[in-house]
Amino acid sequence: MDFTNPLVYGVPCFIAFIILELAYSKTHGDDHLYHWKDLFASGFMGVGSAFLGALFKVVLAIALFEGTYEIFNPANAEGVRTNIMGYESFGYAWYVWLLCMLADDFTYYWFHRANHEVRILWAAHIVHHSSENFNLGTAIRNGWFTIVYKPFFYAWMPAIGFPPEMVLFCLGIEALWQFQLHTVYVPKLGFLEKFINTHTMHQVHHAQNVEYLDKNHGGILNIFDRMFGTWKPLDDTVDIEYGVIHAPESYNPLVILTHEFKDIWRDVRKSRNIRHAFMYVFGPPGWSPDGSTLTVKQQQRLYREYKKKDIKTAFLRPN
Repeated sequence: MDFTNPLVYGVPCFIAFIILELAYSKTHGDDHLYHWKDLFASGFMGVGSAFLGALFKVVLAIALFEGTYEIFNPANAEGVRTNIMGYESFGYAWYVWLLCMLADDFTYYWFHRANHEVRILWAAHIVHHSSENFNLGTAIRNGWFTIVYKPFFYAWMPAIGFPPEMVLFCLGIEALWQFQLHTVYVPKLGFLEKFINTHTMHQVHHAQNVEYLDKNHGGILNIFDRMFGTWKPLDDTVDIEYGVIHAPESYNPLVILTHEFKDIWRDVRKSRNIRHAFMYVFGPPGWSPDGSTLTVKQQQRLYREYKKKDIKTAFLRPN
């Protein structure tokens, strides 16, 4: 069964909604929402990502998913596919679609979380977080290198019996949802906040405030963030600062795409042993052997300690 990738229709919508949000922000006093140089940088990377994505999905994702599906779900003489675990491979029933979307969302959570917790992956993903603006233009500011390794996170899905075209379709739906999350014009959504990854939650994800770092990695649902301890709602009393702590400080797309890889190479070159070199590449961003730079967990631990001290000090102050 063949399906059209939802992104075929999504890309024109992306452009239309970016123009709409841009016009709305400029006519309603939100001139700070879009900066022209930043938008052009995001657009350049978005176009490049779309082009490379189309190329690699043909060469890599489809080939990987089809090959995996064939190996783990061979067809018998009657053409019926049976998984190597002994059960009949999944078909196209409505509940299989729901299971596939749930499996896709679970995979997206761990793929996304890995991009934040493994430095070499963060070097590819930091591109998306490098803008100090949070808008629909930022949504298309995608790194080009994530395209190479992303399909490998999802290969387990055709391996257990989901048809490759179904997996690719669900990936497209996930991408559409992720795009529209990048706006400040949608408020908290009440009851939906209990299980949906919403716009305000994604604002938290893009913030560089210490308490917000590495939170809300979910795709469509927030249940995996809640299950694995990375969920945090937006605090309306906190002023959000978007972007990353160590920004590229450039609108040059090539600098934005490669600056963290250069930093990794610099750190590896100064390493005194193999373990340190390994950790600089595959450890969490911010890791250092002497504590001269801190990981997110270390920063948040210090932040909590300072908050406790401030609270204690406040109670000890005379009225």
